[in-house]
Amino acid sequence: MFRAFTPVAIAAALSFVTVTASAEDAADAEAACTPDVFRLCSAYIPSEGKIVACLIRNKTKLSPACRKIFS
Repeated sequence: MFRAFTPVAIAAALSFVTVTASAEDAADAEAACTPDVFRLCSAYIPSEGKIVACLIRNKTKLSPACRKIFS
């Protein structure tokens, strides 16, 4: 059950960050940040707001691709 919510939660969380982005940009953000979500913020899945807050708190630990999304 946990795994079923994971892609949806991550996509929804990253859509907050990429509100003005195209669908392609949102997909790129999801691809860039999904590993970081699992590595740093898995305790907050499926809460979209908490995932985004966690990623922001851990900005210095994000992969370069995901960090670029948050800059």
